[in-house]
Amino acid sequence: MMRRRFLSGLITLSLIAKPMADYVQPAYALIVFDPSNYAQNVLTAARSLEQINNQIQSLQNQATVLQNMARNLQSLDFSSVGQLTGSLQRIDGLMDQASGLSFDLNKLQDQWRNQYPESYDATIKVSDVASAARDRWQSAMQAFRQTMGVQSQIVENVRGDGDLLADLVNRSQGAAGALQASQATNQLLALSTKQQMQIQTLLATQFRAEAEDAARKAQSEEAARETTKRFLGTGRAYPGN
Repeated sequence: MMRRRFLSGLITLSLIAKPMADYVQPAYALIVFDPSNYAQNVLTAARSLEQINNQIQSLQNQATVLQNMARNLQSLDFSSVGQLTGSLQRIDGLMDQASGLSFDLNKLQDQWRNQYPESYDATIKVSDVASAARDRWQSAMQAFRQTMGVQSQIVENVRGDGDLLADLVNRSQGAAGALQASQATNQLLALSTKQQMQIQTLLATQFRAEAEDAARKAQSEEAARETTKRFLGTGRAYPGN
């Protein structure tokens, strides 16, 4: 009897519990919003983004520095050395062709003593005096001729220097970096130095020609006095003088 009552109670309880379970609602989790934590997260993200931007800017600055260094180290793809030295070599060639009195100091001393003696030997012939005078005249004419040749060569060089000067100035103004500007400036200075050397060479040839001509005239006067003296002799043949 007790077993029957126990089973009967379980069945009744189960029948009652099932309808009640249908009325029970499921539980839901609640989402909690923390404004302070959210603000801290936003601030941290902003700071991280700022650091990234600073790193990007730093890399860009480094790239700009490297580009400027590359431009400053870029060499000038032009050299006027060959043209400048070629002009001077042509003038040197004219100087080497000089005849008459030499520009070499040691040679000049010997040539000067031979062509411009301080006095004439008593035994020298009049024909020798005349021949020496003619040689001095020819030497003076050759000196003037050389001076004019050097002048002509310098004029030709100056005409070419005009185009070279314009080219170097344009390259200097359009230089990509400090090295190119420095190299262009150095070539401009070399051009100026070359022109000064041309002027010095021209002055040397001109002064040489003028000095030789003046010496020739002075020597001719001395030769004329010596010739007259020999012509007159002791003067005994001309008692009235």
